[in-house]
Amino acid sequence: MRLRKIVTTLGVVAVITATGTATAAPATTLAAAPDISVAAVQADLAQLQSIASSNGGNRAHGRPGYQASVNWVKAKLDAAGFTTRVQSFTHSGATGYNLIADWPGGDENNTVMVGGHLDSVNAGPGINDNGTGSASILEVALAVKATGFKPTKHLRFGWWGAEELGLIGSTYYVNSLPAAEKSKIKTYLNFDMTGSPNPAYFVYSASGQPSGSARLQQVLQAYYTSINVATELTTVGGRSDHAAFARAGIPVGGTFSGAEGTKTSAQAQKWGGTAGRAYDPCYHRSCDTTSNLNATALDRNADAIASAVWTLAS
Repeated sequence: MRLRKIVTTLGVVAVITATGTATAAPATTLAAAPDISVAAVQADLAQLQSIASSNGGNRAHGRPGYQASVNWVKAKLDAAGFTTRVQSFTHSGATGYNLIADWPGGDENNTVMVGGHLDSVNAGPGINDNGTGSASILEVALAVKATGFKPTKHLRFGWWGAEELGLIGSTYYVNSLPAAEKSKIKTYLNFDMTGSPNPAYFVYSASGQPSGSARLQQVLQAYYTSINVATELTTVGGRSDHAAFARAGIPVGGTFSGAEGTKTSAQAQKWGGTAGRAYDPCYHRSCDTTSNLNATALDRNADAIASAVWTLAS
């Protein structure tokens, strides 16, 4: 997740609603979705850690660890039958890459897109930020193949480059689409940091977002309601890759387990963990490794992604 320099936005994840209270999800019917194996997600994260360790300790834009990450994810998707393409762009004198994967079939005029950034900061391997989101959506994509899911809507997944340098890859992708292609994307779900070690259970607020975003908020809230986990709404603003889609008028949503913000006493009572401590003490640091994860949060968020995809694409 990108760290914004505007001080007033840094604590935004702690702002729940105008009243400061958690919100209950409206009644929403969810489609039956597969249970995403947290062990499989963790195995993917171990692979991303290995890639970083073999390439100077990070997977940052313009570094060999990032390209190796793209190649590895692409190979898994190709083997599962996705149609993949790598989109290149240039930023700060270095070539960056977005990876786009389409599942054949479904109504291409009604596309559900799911994404997250694959790059890390230079300081470390970026396993929570954002190996967690990247690995989780990868396993959801692979579950489409494994379960024989036949969505009526078209499914597309994206892994973005250079998010940490200012949302460069996702912005490039959205801006590169002709107006007719943009209009086909009816939903964009973003997953950036889903396994924080002192986790929160935040759902992106639809307030101020394009029309249709409320439906995405409700679907994600409804999943957590179904497993008896309370959520709070967060306004992520321009901190992650949904921002370019929102500017294009595409409905957006997502989940977030917290970054540098501090867990409150009320949140610790509700979710466990440690009050007065950051959701992710290793945010943007070298210690953001496979040791910097909460497996329960990772598991719940991966299943929430699958639930949203199966519900929204059916």
